[in-house]
Amino acid sequence: MTLIDTNVILRYLLNDIPEQAEKAASVISTGAFTLPEIIAEVVYVLTKLYGVPKEEIKDIVSPILDEISIENSVVISSALAIYSDTKFDFVDAIILARKKILAEDIFTFDKKLSKELATTTP
Repeated sequence: MTLIDTNVILRYLLNDIPEQAEKAASVISTGAFTLPEIIAEVVYVLTKLYGVPKEEIKDIVSPILDEISIENSVVISSALAIYSDTKFDFVDAIILARKKILAEDIFTFDKKLSKELATTTP
């Protein structure tokens, strides 16, 4: 299995450089994996550099989770939904998803996040 980075995922999702998008599709189809940190960077680049509204991020990024392996894919999928539906940034959405899915104890000084964590149940 091949580890793919942010640029591979972006080329695949955006199909903005056809030659690279084709190569990305080929690598993905033969078995690829990525890391949660890379998905976080994909979300950041899509929203900040490409101006994709956060409400659309889940619909754009979620389908690739069915095509590649990723650690805690259920958490990342849930984080994409939280991110698209709330004002939390993606890293906070991952933290909320980890609380919801993995029932982890989480400590933070972030008051808004702490309040949301208190009401999040597994």
